[in-house]
Amino acid sequence: MVNVPSTMVPLGSSAPDFALHEPASGRTVSLSDFDDAPALLVVFLSNHCPFVKHIAEGLAAFAREYAERGLAVVGINANDVDAYPADAPERMIEEVERRGYVFPYLFDETQEVAKAYRAACTPDFFLYDVERRLSYRGQFDDSRPSLDRPVTGADLRAATEAVLVGAVAPEPQVPSVGCNIKWKPGNAPEWFGS
Repeated sequence: MVNVPSTMVPLGSSAPDFALHEPASGRTVSLSDFDDAPALLVVFLSNHCPFVKHIAEGLAAFAREYAERGLAVVGINANDVDAYPADAPERMIEEVERRGYVFPYLFDETQEVAKAYRAACTPDFFLYDVERRLSYRGQFDDSRPSLDRPVTGADLRAATEAVLVGAVAPEPQVPSVGCNIKWKPGNAPEWFGS
């Protein structure tokens, strides 16, 4: 496993727009679909990544819990499915069912949305306030597949609690770590490096 950290986009950045296909429903989901939510969590995911698998049940439970408090969650898969067929749209449908995701899990086929968000790894978390300004980017918690620590979502929970009441998310914010986004040949953004 290659551990790639999130890019730690500047706090206060606006949420980039998107309109992406949701394989499970066949519909297109856009940023504006979440306009009524007091906060929005955008998570870059994949089906095969060990880091995502490690937190998937915890993420699903977190999304169910905070949906009741108004948090909107959307998952996005931007991986190259030609090279990584386990992340193909039909497999995304299976992943939603297997994990019990209650949020849309969208396919970024062109990888342009991942580039706009400067997503680098899976999982990569971006929490936006009611004005869709970035309030938190970082890890779910300090658990990793190689560590004997429980998956709690502690870091993201603390940030979400703050954002839902209009407060500032706590510092420091620790980068998420995971598998790199699987860029299509010649499509990796300049900022991503090699």
